[in-house]
Amino acid sequence: MKNKISIVIADDHALIRKGLRQVLDSEPNIEIYEAEDGEQALEFIRDKKPQIAILDIEMPKLSGFDVAKRVQKESIKIDVIFLTMFKDESVFNKSMDIGVKGYVLKENTVSEIMNCIHTVLKGNYYLSPEISDFLIKRNNRLASSATDKSGISLLTPSEKNMLEMVAMMKTNQEIAEELNISIKTVQNHRSNICSKLDLSGAHALLKFAVEHSSRT
Repeated sequence: MKNKISIVIADDHALIRKGLRQVLDSEPNIEIYEAEDGEQALEFIRDKKPQIAILDIEMPKLSGFDVAKRVQKESIKIDVIFLTMFKDESVFNKSMDIGVKGYVLKENTVSEIMNCIHTVLKGNYYLSPEISDFLIKRNNRLASSATDKSGISLLTPSEKNMLEMVAMMKTNQEIAEELNISIKTVQNHRSNICSKLDLSGAHALLKFAVEHSSRT
């Protein structure tokens, strides 16, 4: 880091900010702005034009997601890193969807944050090794979606089985009895399938199931 790098640290816990600052102060040519909530972080980003924003996901006033979305909407050139406790695949995917470049777990802050910053500044993505499987699954899912326009690849094996039964014109009661599950569970499966395939309407699922029965 030969040139001066400016970084916004946003977390509502002062101890987290202090710990991060101690790590970052060990590197030369870094200018740091501390924010105690998302709203203050966004003000710093707009005013100071830092290269990197290290954001907690859960913050008062504006969450890390809110800040990242505002930055994206306003076309502000900045790399966003989430520093979070969430070791959750859905949260990770949501982060990637809005252009977050780094995803670091708080339990690994000291050992990883500088690696993350260096990696992101080079134009690459960085995520904690503990959640590397999330990226592999995401890439596989995106690759499958690119070759499967119907979206069937998004379904779980159980949902694909359910789709087969729907294509066979079986009622919820018949499906429940055959799979030894409740009608409520069948209804939940059908709802999840419609959500994943973006289907709406009374007979949309049946129509889709019949048209794609050979692919399940």
